[in-house]
Amino acid sequence: MQYTGASIRKTAAHFNIPSFKAVSQWERIYYEQGKDALFKEQRGRTSKMGTKRPKKPKTNIETNEDLLAQVQRLRMENEYLKKLNALIQKRERSEKSTK
Repeated sequence: MQYTGASIRKTAAHFNIPSFKAVSQWERIYYEQGKDALFKEQRGRTSKMGTKRPKKPKTNIETNEDLLAQVQRLRMENEYLKKLNALIQKRERSEKSTK
């Protein structure tokens, strides 16, 4: 092509290459990367998958001591509510018996 001045389509037809686009790509690769780039196997799409990023640790992770303190507080709250419920039931029973 370069020496004869033939077009890309004529060059493809001369060498029985069904698609002139292949010749066009080869020419572009030759001029951009040199003749060694034509020997590299470049089939298929390029991979767009990036490397996996490491997961960031959660910022709201509570320490073991904080969790134990929270459990203790919730246990105390449950005990308080149970005692309150028992007192309310006792009061209701006494009111029923006085009627």
